[in-house]
This record gives sequence, C-alpha cells and structure tokens, in this order.
Amino acid sequence: MIGLALMHKVQVGIVFGSGIFLAIGWIFYFSEDIRDADPYMYNSCKQILEMDTEFIDSDALGLTFVREVEELGLRRVVELCDGGKGMVVNSKNRNDYVDLLIKDRFVTSISQQVSHFAQGFGDILSDLRLQFFFQSLELEDIDQMLHRSENDISVEDWKAHTEYNGYKSNYPQIVWFWKIVSEMSPQQKKNILFFWTSVKYLPVEGFRGLASRLYIYKSTEHVSRLPSSHTCFYRLCFPPYPSMTIMQQCLSIIAQELVGCSFGTQ
Repeated sequence: MIGLALMHKVQVGIVFGSGIFLAIGWIFYFSEDIRDADPYMYNSCKQILEMDTEFIDSDALGLTFVREVEELGLRRVVELCDGGKGMVVNSKNRNDYVDLLIKDRFVTSISQQVSHFAQGFGDILSDLRLQFFFQSLELEDIDQMLHRSENDISVEDWKAHTEYNGYKSNYPQIVWFWKIVSEMSPQQKKNILFFWTSVKYLPVEGFRGLASRLYIYKSTEHVSRLPSSHTCFYRLCFPPYPSMTIMQQCLSIIAQELVGCSFGTQ
C-alpha cells in the first residue's frame, strides 16, 4: 500500500520512524539514531557510555551481553553475541555492548517483518535493489512524500480550485468564508477539508492533484442550519448567513477535532 501511495503521489499520513527507515536501507545504527524511536533505551545507552570507568568496571550494574525480550506476555533472554550470557560489560567493551544492543533491538529482532515489507515495496516500485532506493534518500524525503501534515494548507490554492453555485466570489458569504478559513489553525483547515471532501491528505501537487475541483453551493436551508457536504462530489453547501459572526460559529463547529464527515453531511 505504501509503495502504491508513492507511485501515485498520494499522501496517506504515515510517517516512517528513523528505525524502520534505517532497517530497510540496511544502514547501521548508532546510539543517536534511536533518540526519537526509543528515548528510554537512548538514555540508558548514553549513561552506560558516559559512566565513570571505575564504577562500570566494578560490575555494579550487573550487565552482560544479553537483552530481555517480552513476547506475548512471556519474557526471554536473547544473547547479543555467542557466549553473551558470560560476558560482563566493562569500560573496554561497553561500546560493543551498546552497538550490539541497538542492532538487536532495531534490526535483528524485526528483520523478518522488514524483509517482507521491503519485498512488497520493491515489487511495486522497482526491480532495482531496494537498498539503493532508501540509501539515496533522507528520512525527511520519504516523510514528505507520504505525509505532509506539518505544512499548512494554502488557502489561495484552495480558493483557486473552488467554484460556486448560487454564490459569486465577491458575495459577502464567500468573502467571509475564506477569511474565516484563513484564520483557522492548520488542523482546523484539515478538518474543514475532510468534512468537505472526505480527503484527509492532499496529493503532493496540492489541490490540482485532486480528482475534481471543489464547489460551494448556496443551500435553501434556514440560516440557523450548519453547513452540509456531498463528499463524493466535493460539494460544500451552506445558506446565506446574515453575518460573519454566525458563519464563524457554524464553521467552528464542523472544524472541531474528530468531527469528520459524519456530522452535518449528506
């Protein structure tokens, strides 16, 4: 599915963590790479590497080259190398211990799942070696292609791809509408767009990448009614509200978190 999304330039709202990205590309891990993926392990590894030499050599931590793993409620011990249970972590081998610990946690333990993902991804996108594809990109490049949620929606682009029925672009209700939307938070704009079109994430090209232009229809409902939408036709409908304040109150309701297209839509 992710391969198809990239092929068709569809943003699906998925963000790759650095862990899965590095594992797919077979890029070796360093302690800094896991800062976001597992802050607890990152802090633990950092403490071990910076710990006083005498303290760690005293075996006060009781560490050996093993890692405890929990699977389906059961815990088991995994050796990080041959004879790991009998190897005590000290100041001379602690760098090796941290490297092996990170590799087992983020590469070895998920190698089967990553292999299946990589195979499916490669079958969709390319016959070339998949590692080259991932090694030639930065994590931010992949995230940009799959998920652009941090970017605010361009209201000017939105307006340029919207047509009107019963209204004209210079009608007070239309002027108010775009002014209200332009002052909304990025998340509220996304909620309005989702209510209107059932589209959560715009294509990479923006509104011109959608299957159709958007439409605002003048409805015959009483001005006390909330806007409604026909998401299949990218159609938003609202009555001629008598003031910007009333319109703002109505739009703020449908822009609330988790409203989606189930509230006030047809």
